[in-house]
Amino acid sequence: MKKEVKDTIIVELGEKLKEYPHFYLVDLTGLNAEATSSLRRKCFKNEIKMVVVKNKLLHKAFEASDIDFEPLYGTLKGTTAVMFTTTANVPAKLLKEYEKEGIPALKAAYAEESIYVGADKLAELTALKSKNEVIAEIVSLLQSPAKNVVSALQSGANTIHGVLKTLGERPE
Repeated sequence: MKKEVKDTIIVELGEKLKEYPHFYLVDLTGLNAEATSSLRRKCFKNEIKMVVVKNKLLHKAFEASDIDFEPLYGTLKGTTAVMFTTTANVPAKLLKEYEKEGIPALKAAYAEESIYVGADKLAELTALKSKNEVIAEIVSLLQSPAKNVVSALQSGANTIHGVLKTLGERPE
């Protein structure tokens, strides 16, 4: 591969690192063409951009980045694919489907501005909540007290009305 081509690839990888806030490094060793195509289709459906890269070129892109990716350098061995995503937990959920087979295996991930190294971090990454999930949870928490207050006021109104009616009907 010519130096100009390598430089272009490094620049493209650097742009993707800036464009996508989260990425996963995955080992695809052992996947045949059919399984790889199937994985690519699933990635496309889940809005994940999967790119198979040369480890040296990815290493150089990491070095050129503003973020310190040094803990990831040790994972750049063997066949590496990068799954770029805008939602941190989506690739983890996709990889969880393949967990029994062990292929593809998670090498490392950069999600929510944290670095996760090792396949044992998959459960932790799956538990991360997306921005929309956090917003929905906050909205439900905010609605809950308001619903309780309205409910108490409505039941209290019926109770007060019943007491007043009973007192009004009572003979003196």
